[in-house]
Amino acid sequence: DTSVNRLSRFTFNNDSIDPKSEKMILQLYSQREICCHTGGSIAFGKDRMLYLSTGDNTTPFDEPNQPFASHGYAPLDDRPGHEHYDDRRSAGNTNDLRGKILRIDVDEQGNYTIPDGNLFPKGTDKTRPEIYVMGDRNPYRISVDQKNGFLYWGEVGPDANNDSMDTRGPRGYDEFNQARKAGFFGWPFFVANNLPYREYNYATGQSGAAFDPAKPINNSRNNTGLQQLPPAQPAFIWYPYAASKDFPQVGSGGRCAMAGPVYYPDLYPEETRYPDYYNGKLFIYEWIRGWIKVVTMLPNGDFDNMEPFMLHTKFANPSDMEVGPDGRIYVLEYGSGWFAKNPDAGLARIDYISGNRPPEISSISVDKTSGDLPLQITATVTAKDPDNDKLSYVWDLGNGTKVKTNEPKLQYTLTNVGDYSISAEVQDDKNASSKSSVVNVYAGNEAPTVNIVIDGNKTFYFPGHDVKYHVDINDKDDTAKVKDLSNLVVSADYEERTGKAGSTQGHQLISQVMMGKNLMMSLDCKGCHKVDEKSIGPAFTMVSQRYQKDPNAMTYLAQKVIKGGSGAWGEVAMAAHPNLKESDAKQIISWVLSLAAQNKKIKSLPAKGQVNATLNKPVKDNGVLYISADYTDNGGNNIKPLMGSNSVALHNSKISFDGVQQMQGFSKAVFNGTTYMVLPQNTGWFSIDSIDLSGISRAVITMGWQKPPVSGYTFELHVDAPAGIKIGEFTFAGSAEGAAGKPGKASPQFATLSGTLSGVNDGKLHNIYIVSKAKDQKITTSAALSSIQFFIK
Repeated sequence: DTSVNRLSRFTFNNDSIDPKSEKMILQLYSQREICCHTGGSIAFGKDRMLYLSTGDNTTPFDEPNQPFASHGYAPLDDRPGHEHYDDRRSAGNTNDLRGKILRIDVDEQGNYTIPDGNLFPKGTDKTRPEIYVMGDRNPYRISVDQKNGFLYWGEVGPDANNDSMDTRGPRGYDEFNQARKAGFFGWPFFVANNLPYREYNYATGQSGAAFDPAKPINNSRNNTGLQQLPPAQPAFIWYPYAASKDFPQVGSGGRCAMAGPVYYPDLYPEETRYPDYYNGKLFIYEWIRGWIKVVTMLPNGDFDNMEPFMLHTKFANPSDMEVGPDGRIYVLEYGSGWFAKNPDAGLARIDYISGNRPPEISSISVDKTSGDLPLQITATVTAKDPDNDKLSYVWDLGNGTKVKTNEPKLQYTLTNVGDYSISAEVQDDKNASSKSSVVNVYAGNEAPTVNIVIDGNKTFYFPGHDVKYHVDINDKDDTAKVKDLSNLVVSADYEERTGKAGSTQGHQLISQVMMGKNLMMSLDCKGCHKVDEKSIGPAFTMVSQRYQKDPNAMTYLAQKVIKGGSGAWGEVAMAAHPNLKESDAKQIISWVLSLAAQNKKIKSLPAKGQVNATLNKPVKDNGVLYISADYTDNGGNNIKPLMGSNSVALHNSKISFDGVQQMQGFSKAVFNGTTYMVLPQNTGWFSIDSIDLSGISRAVITMGWQKPPVSGYTFELHVDAPAGIKIGEFTFAGSAEGAAGKPGKASPQFATLSGTLSGVNDGKLHNIYIVSKAKDQKITTSAALSSIQFFIK
């Protein structure tokens, strides 16, 4: 009949949890009517004591339609009906399990008893004996020192940006805390090193006295526990949004403190554990700032110093950290987006590598991937040595030739026709080395270049308007550009945005077929085979018909081309081609097998034409129109033909904001898969990069809110800078419902703002800045922009 947070025990067998084995150990009331804070970390300490963190279950946000609110300071509103805005009812309440770290002793049957040494002895009036630590806001991750039993946790702190010591109290701080014994750690009366908040009358806006950390009093009418609380304990480490003068190593920015393990090498196998340097040191980490740091303590446990761990690694929102039984640290990374399926989410294992470390190679590249003979190339490898050792480079051309240099660059002239698979081995002066990936170069023919020219806007398609295009080919080895376009394959496809250019299966297939045909024509195959007539060897169509239904035909026939042989079609032996790459042989077989199949009926679009913007498919907000073109040149006698390719992508002119990187004043939030740009209180801007404005005459901005915003806003569009050329303006007058004090509806509400644009028709790509200006900067507004859509006449 109510909502709870529950601690349960399950049986884990054969790598799976048995759901029928659940044994409910403990549960506590937790309201779900309004956000936030659940804590929710568990850890086992010495003697198998189980520690459980619980959040304060109090909203950090201001209550709507109230003249006086917490504004990011301690929430202390104890007026009737405002209970969810009073943290003294939970974190500051000795008779409530919220905003605490509990310690219990769980037996084999799943029952628990209260160990000695908790904050309140069992039977103490108006207290809960499970409480080990109280005065927590959101102790999200906890850890217990496995030798001395000290408890550590990260305390996610309040949001006020500035001190208001005469009226409200200190600004917000996150904390790393250490409890050597049971205690009260301050919230919501104190923060950081016992900086006090003040009593506050939410009906009149009058401030009272500052709380006393030596004798804190909880006089809230929502308090069901003791009024006289234990003395407040200061934080172990504390830091605000701004740079910290006390702990400058933590940096500045968003905050979300996480406490990791205290490391003891002697608890783990010698082969995989970390060195003794880390003995007895505490690992802490930051969800938002993405770092891990190591804290060294004095013999009594006091803070000594802090140092970075893996200084040059940016973790993607580390949300949990544990030491495995192998002594390695495992880090769970949430990923860079809130409430989203983040591609950078994952579980990382951190291994310690002793002694000399090999060089690290990040990339290898060549300035030319093809060209006529003689072909001079410059290959470059990017590498660094983590120990700053001197490096040398051994280049492998893939044909038995190796060249050594002292610089990360090779200039070399290729004088023989063929494929070259170029790689580099980077060595340090202690003989440790790493090998790069391979880049392929063909000498003897230069690949053609293909360019797709769009007539009109080069960023967007517009439903109802055809897209006109033409394909230009530049191939200095033949005259196909003006005489023969039979080797050109053009296709179009309309699909959901995937982040990379799409190409239809038919397009890929016909391009492979064309390449295979031209490869065959460049070799001696045509001397023994014809397409439709028997010669010394069988006609290619006969081969295609025989092997049409053989699932192993591709591999078998490709090897036959490379190794030669006889017997399948008569006594005449087929010549071997031992220097032919397997991938090229398969290209030839793709063409051969296509001769008897339907694939040969696939048609290419013309080199110049127009297509429907969505190919007559339903319009999708994240739909992309891809136009692709491949051109295969003819090569020459024993000179491999090469293909040039290109693709253009035209996007729906309705732009979401998930790709926004540059902003000021605005902030990003993700809800139900949509990225919102949250409006600032006064002015702000964000940019949408690389937009072609050609032909665009109008735009529509979508604005949404949960609670109707009172203040009006203007939104201006500027080109290439926040104060650049103004090309349009949109106006939101403010909500009449919000001005009347009416509450928001259960689901977000939206408005569309339309405005005309003075076109920029230079055909270039511009960065577009959306600049917002609030008409009344004193009114708190919670609204956001969700999209902008452009239109042409």
